Amino acid sequence: MAKPFVNDKGFIKCPCRCCLNNASHQLEDLESHIFRNGFMFGYNQWIHHGEPATTNAGMTVAGPSGGIHERDEMFDVLDDIISEDADGDAVGGPSSSEQYDDLFAALRSELYAGVSSFLSLNFLVKLMHLKVLNKWTNKSFDELLKLLKLAFQKIDLVESHYKAKRFMTKMGLGYISIHVCKNDCTLFWKENSLKDTCPVCSESRWKLQSGKRSGKNVPHKVLRYFPVGPRLKRLFATSKTAKLMRWHSTGKSKDNDVMRHPVDGKSWQEFDKRHPQFAGDVRNVRLDLAVDGFNPFGNMSLSYSMWPAVLTTYNLPPWI
Repeated sequence: MAKPFVNDKGFIKCPCRCCLNNASHQLEDLESHIFRNGFMFGYNQWIHHGEPATTNAGMTVAGPSGGIHERDEMFDVLDDIISEDADGDAVGGPSSSEQYDDLFAALRSELYAGVSSFLSLNFLVKLMHLKVLNKWTNKSFDELLKLLKLAFQKIDLVESHYKAKRFMTKMGLGYISIHVCKNDCTLFWKENSLKDTCPVCSESRWKLQSGKRSGKNVPHKVLRYFPVGPRLKRLFATSKTAKLMRWHSTGKSKDNDVMRHPVDGKSWQEFDKRHPQFAGDVRNVRLDLAVDGFNPFGNMSLSYSMWPAVLTTYNLPPWI
């Protein structure tokens, strides 16, 4: 029955108790997965394998102790991530299962014995979100985690902010650290990644003490790069944000005297006139680069050396 519903790469969602319809495999691997892990509990209507969905087809998931949880919202997040990887030939490869093992384990794990309102991964994501919204320091976050671990000794939670960040990186929320020359000549990246001195000015890549490198290599400057491509793919991989990425074509202000979004401005209209082919597809992404206090030539009397550069997506509505 499921054979006609494989994708064009030969993969289909796996309903075993480990994959929970979040990972995709080839048909020959599907049988061994179900035989080895068992069939997932509550998947009575095969909406991913040919049966039409109905409004009363609620999804339930068996917890580690045999209890039943309503489908956690993080299942949808991981489904988007893995679907995105499937399009890029990542899912079903030799390392795909290893890549998501920890995430699936946290997704199936109760935060605390008997607590069904939160699963471990969901709680960690919400905790990290609160940290960002309220501008908690890393130290205060570490102290909070220690307090939670002390108060609830059986809680399934990481011990530090560092480990939480490492965990979030597996969900595609990480960044790349690139060392920079002391004099801003070059990036120690790609063909320069293994060099210890700048190919332009011959300045050492590392901070020196008394003319010698210290025991631990510490770079003079670091560029933290958040890859644009994967983040744009994520916006289109999630059904809600994919729809919002087309908002600029339908959300224009009807009042000519009101500008609530750049789409209402003359610059946007002028751009569309100059580039009609680009403007013809509303899914094309419009980006804006904004900087705060950027000092490329060092001619401003500022004592700090962190220069944020923010890339904004204009496709989205103003409240995002």
